[in-house]
Amino acid sequence: MTQFLLDAPEAASAPAFCHPSTSPLPERDPLKHLLIGSPRAIRHTIHLLHNLHYVEAGLWSPLIAIPNHQLIVTPNAGDKMSLLLQQIQFE
Repeated sequence: MTQFLLDAPEAASAPAFCHPSTSPLPERDPLKHLLIGSPRAIRHTIHLLHNLHYVEAGLWSPLIAIPNHQLIVTPNAGDKMSLLLQQIQFE
């Protein structure tokens, strides 16, 4: 199960773990998406993915602060990772 270390608003100094509860659908492989960047860049990317009919914008979580600049992602057994760094220019 994937775990995300997130900031809990009620405990600013103590991070919280969030366990996504979505079960994979039969015949489909789960894929986790993680956007890390400025709020503006994240919102832009969410809307871009929505406009491309990839995912509904409302399915994303609200923006979450990363406490103490630390993030822990625990993959499922056998999971691999690919990372893309994209520079977004705003006019």
